[in-house]
Amino acid sequence: MTDQSGRLQLAQINIGRLRAPTDDPMIAEFMAALDEINALAERSPGFVWRFMTEDGNATAVRPFEDELLLINMSVWESVESLGDYVYRSDHTGYLRRRREWFERIREAIVALWWVPAGHRPSVAEGIERIDYLRTNGPTPHAFTFRQPFSPATEDLASRDLEGDVRNECWV
Repeated sequence: MTDQSGRLQLAQINIGRLRAPTDDPMIAEFMAALDEINALAERSPGFVWRFMTEDGNATAVRPFEDELLLINMSVWESVESLGDYVYRSDHTGYLRRRREWFERIREAIVALWWVPAGHRPSVAEGIERIDYLRTNGPTPHAFTFRQPFSPATEDLASRDLEGDVRNECWV
């Protein structure tokens, strides 16, 4: 799903709980691969932006009380371009091995939503979207790869995408 008008892009957040702190030998291979995987994302067709600190990754940001919870956020041109990166690139090998580094979480760990082109979601916005998905299930406000919503379902006609967006989650 792509916004044919070019006015919307796809934002995503994913959350994982590490099995040990980032400096533990159990997590070393994952940590060592971050630069490579982030560079792969940035080279992937449809990539727009990724959340990162000044040192180039997001692992230093811990928005939850639980220090083992990590977040990753990015913006893409379409559901397909993000899906190609996640499920059909060298990223897939690391995804298959995620249980080596991350605990299983029973609730949603990925949320997708449409944002105005040029918008860079905040950590708070991403957390709100995944919390919304966990509470309400997939809707145009926050959805999943398994149940995506097209940009047309996001009643955008009533919103001014250039300025006053009437949904505080977009700010």
